[in-house]
Amino acid sequence: QVQLVESGGGLVQAGGSLRLSCAASGRTFRSYAVGWFRQAPGKEREIVGTISSSGSSTYSADSVKGRFTISRSNAKNTVYLQMNSLKPEDTAVYYCAAARSGTSYSTYSYDFWGQGTQVTVSS
Repeated sequence: QVQLVESGGGLVQAGGSLRLSCAASGRTFRSYAVGWFRQAPGKEREIVGTISSSGSSTYSADSVKGRFTISRSNAKNTVYLQMNSLKPEDTAVYYCAAARSGTSYSTYSYDFWGQGTQVTVSS
């Protein structure tokens, strides 16, 4: 069993930065790939990026490529999402999720989810 807790969301002006954290419980967390997703009001949940269990492989969606970076510390059981050059269209609830089967773009592949953290970018 893995429990995930996101933190670090908030209100920021366009062009600003935020770093989200996804803290996990459970000794097996280092065996899980992690994905960051986001969901804006009235829209479907979409992939932001993923990181492999070892941290050696990452993926970023085209909409955030070059602005967002995913990293992890298995020693701290934490995955990070560094968000720079934020835009109003980045406004959403951000979720982290863990997948035993490896990285995936699909929400259905993820076994555990956090409760989400709100990110609001003002223009």
